[in-house]
Amino acid sequence: MLRLFVGLDLAPTARERLAVLASGLQGARWVDPPSYHVTLAFIGEVDAAVAQNLDRELSLVKAASFDLEISGVGSFETKGKLRAIWAGVTLSKPLELLQGRVAAACARAEIKLEARKFKPHVSLARFKEQPSKERLGDWLMTNGLLLLNKQTVKDFVLFRSHLGGTGPYYEALVRYPLLSISTVPLER
Repeated sequence: MLRLFVGLDLAPTARERLAVLASGLQGARWVDPPSYHVTLAFIGEVDAAVAQNLDRELSLVKAASFDLEISGVGSFETKGKLRAIWAGVTLSKPLELLQGRVAAACARAEIKLEARKFKPHVSLARFKEQPSKERLGDWLMTNGLLLLNKQTVKDFVLFRSHLGGTGPYYEALVRYPLLSISTVPLER
């Protein structure tokens, strides 16, 4: 079985800038900078035949390259317990279009995705132990004005997730190029 997801890789400069944020919160399990990404679709565990069907469908996705903007930070909570902190990703029309086309490719490959609203972000840390509310508030306020230089997204990636004791490791299996602006056909 393969544990898969589709996402966007980040430029080395974005990884370096985000890695600077990885401190100051007790109980945080900081994500390793090479693992920073934006998830477009979480697939989960599938067998090799389903993975091949997914690869075929993803190779048919046509979308234009676009600029990705990372700004601000936030947190995910469940029932009042902090689960993760993240850097925000601006939801642009091209990003929304690409995510929709990736979701449609998953459906054609007979993969049922979770029915949740797309909220693009880069996970920075996960939590088992809870930091104090004051410390979390200070961290969010200190880093809340984060704004990285835009990066041009030229492809999207089918990743394999390897789970381990020190956290997951993500392996890029296939890169799917996006069209340059000059080669994008006009929609009628």
